[in-house]
Amino acid sequence: MILDLESFITRERPFWDELEALLKRGSLVTRGDSEESLTRIRRFHYLYKRSAADLAKLQTFASEPELRQYLEDLIAQAYTRLHGNAETSGKLRPLHWFFHVYPRAFRRHAAAFWLSFWISIAGALFGAFVISQDTDNKLRLLPGQFGHLIQSPTERVKAEEANAFSPEQKEHRAQFSAQLMNNNIRVAINAMAFGILFGIFTVVLLFYNGIVLGLVGYEYIADGQSEFLAAWLLPHGVPELTAIFMGGQCGLILARAVIGWGTNLTMRDRFRAIRDDLVVLVIGFCVLLVWAGIIESYLSQTHEPAIPYSLKIAFGLVELVVMVAYLYMSGRGDETPDEEDQSLAINNGRAASTTPRYS
Repeated sequence: MILDLESFITRERPFWDELEALLKRGSLVTRGDSEESLTRIRRFHYLYKRSAADLAKLQTFASEPELRQYLEDLIAQAYTRLHGNAETSGKLRPLHWFFHVYPRAFRRHAAAFWLSFWISIAGALFGAFVISQDTDNKLRLLPGQFGHLIQSPTERVKAEEANAFSPEQKEHRAQFSAQLMNNNIRVAINAMAFGILFGIFTVVLLFYNGIVLGLVGYEYIADGQSEFLAAWLLPHGVPELTAIFMGGQCGLILARAVIGWGTNLTMRDRFRAIRDDLVVLVIGFCVLLVWAGIIESYLSQTHEPAIPYSLKIAFGLVELVVMVAYLYMSGRGDETPDEEDQSLAINNGRAASTTPRYS
């Protein structure tokens, strides 16, 4: 690309200055005048995208390092304003956070979530294959805290159904649920924290967690206990597994920031770019794990004849539909400005605060 650098700077400098002036102004929102605020925000977004595109054009020039640094800093500040301050500043608004901030943060990094999901599925398929070849592999692969799963599925189902109304069984269910909640919180937090080590152990942890799921699932299905398995896992498994996948999602986002693919930013700027979204996602998956623990204590561990399996399965399926609809539809259509455009502008311009892309 041939670029007349001098005329390019002369033509684009007014837009950079205007963007810088808006940044120095502070809040883009004018109290009591939503129309004026929306116009200013749209203008800010346009200037941000244009400056990011200008930076992309300057990447081919070895000269003008000071100009490139100026634009990188300018776009970094603009991105932070768009992604961070617009959603985290002001009064604490739990409903706004739940219905707008959280699902938007999830969608900005949805590709990382699905990568986490498929790594876990690969582990589950591997676990199912391993136990299909030799049932003794279950003893080698299941961790100690899952010793209760060593007995055959049919034996466990009979014992659970026989003690459906037993006070001792209720106490056991509460202890078991607390044990699993503790384990799942640890798995999700570790999956995120291991991202700092280039995501290697995040992948290993997700894969191994999938192996355990595949081992248990295959054994119950092979033993003719598919209905029990679905009624047992679906009610708490929908929020629980979603939370674990989100832990992996956070780990992969963190790994991307550590490695720095597709950006010439410093590591400090890369971490600053993902900081707010990581905090939002961690709070979100912790809430999901608490909900999963409650459901597991009062529903998942209560079996027929106390609660029909069909009712538990239906509850889990409704949870799944609501979860998908919430994450992908809530807060959509009223973004200010459109966050898809933000991600594209950042990646095309290799600008500050790059939104991770895993495709």
